[in-house]
Amino acid sequence: MHDRPVDQRIHDFGEVETGLTKSEAMHEAERCLQCKKPLCISGCPVNIDIPSFIREIAAGNFKKAAVIIKEQNMLPAICGRVCPQEVQCEGACILGNKDIPIAIGTLERFIADWERENGAVIPQKKALTGRRVAVVGAGPAGLTASAELARMGYSVTLFESLHEAGGVLMYGIPSFRLPKEIVKAEIDAVLSLGVDLRLNHLVGRSVTIQELLNYDAVFLGTGAGLPYFMNLPGENLPGVYSANEFLTRVNLMHADRFPLYDTPVKKGSRVVVAGGGNVAMDAARVALRLGGKVTLVYRRREEDLPARKAETARSKEEGIEFVMCSNPVRIIGDQVMTGVECVKMEMCDLDATGRPEPVPVEGSHFTIDADVFIAAIGQGPNPLLISELPELMRGKRGNVIVDEEFRTSLRKVYAGGDVATGAATVILAMGAAKQAAHAIDKMLREE
Repeated sequence: MHDRPVDQRIHDFGEVETGLTKSEAMHEAERCLQCKKPLCISGCPVNIDIPSFIREIAAGNFKKAAVIIKEQNMLPAICGRVCPQEVQCEGACILGNKDIPIAIGTLERFIADWERENGAVIPQKKALTGRRVAVVGAGPAGLTASAELARMGYSVTLFESLHEAGGVLMYGIPSFRLPKEIVKAEIDAVLSLGVDLRLNHLVGRSVTIQELLNYDAVFLGTGAGLPYFMNLPGENLPGVYSANEFLTRVNLMHADRFPLYDTPVKKGSRVVVAGGGNVAMDAARVALRLGGKVTLVYRRREEDLPARKAETARSKEEGIEFVMCSNPVRIIGDQVMTGVECVKMEMCDLDATGRPEPVPVEGSHFTIDADVFIAAIGQGPNPLLISELPELMRGKRGNVIVDEEFRTSLRKVYAGGDVATGAATVILAMGAAKQAAHAIDKMLREE
């Protein structure tokens, strides 16, 4: 799949990847070995029948391929763009042992885009059971749980506190990676199953806890909306953001188009982003498109970067400066931010993840001139709703504790995605939501 030229894409928020043509998709699909024991399916958190939909692409049966995908995944255009296929389905592809694995994610994206242009495929749903399920949070987990439960015949009410559905798909991932019209189209497909979406409904405030618990079952998919900061001196200065706030202002509230939209964000001439994950890359590339010279500071080595390799490569192509084995220690400034003080790090003993633990090097401090600082060091479960349910058992970092069937300590209440695991990937949240939906179905049928 091709990318738009760098000198074009850094000046707008248009999608970077250009997708496949029909002939390119069919040619790529013909490479599939159609394994008798397809490891790619076990590598997919939502268990799409990958060989079957690829076989239909090779034969030119694009609508049938869409039907196969939608049997397991109602958000294929999203997943085809943001899933880390290289460590999931494509990582399990047997062709990867000696050759290049099948571009499964790219083919999924192709079919989803073709379907959107040629008529949506709506999966069949069972007759209504008369039971009601409440889903809280219209992000990847909530949308997936809602779709699964609606197809099983349940009356689903989906509560979303914001004015737009989509969660992190809308406020966290920039349009150049995931166009918002695509997110909205896939949300509409979920709603076409009969899901009742209620925007601007904050459970615990505009919807009482008792109203929520009056449903036959509840699924919590409120995500990870609590940003982490580094607790640095100077963090209260103007121009210091969490990546969560920075991306939300631009993606959901259109701060990039201020004053047309009354949600300003400081457009730094020199921006420092701390972190090395996908969110850090997103924040850095957004800041670049807003006109800043951007430096990304990461405390480990380049080979330790947790971001997808493709996004790291694109960030470098676009002009992001990488400063590795370094960590911010202070935001410099009095009333106005003027820079970021950092310290060099050396790699020592392995930590619990198997990576070398970074340790500050004495006397190695240096300064980067900057008027904007963005902390992209992770985020925790959204505390707004779960703080209203004191009976919920929670982990040390505020996550809701669930069992193997995604049941919480409250009867009839299930949870999945980032609210249970902490910040993770879109597809892992979707996989957890699917399993939770089937556990809810099992519980209600047994009742």
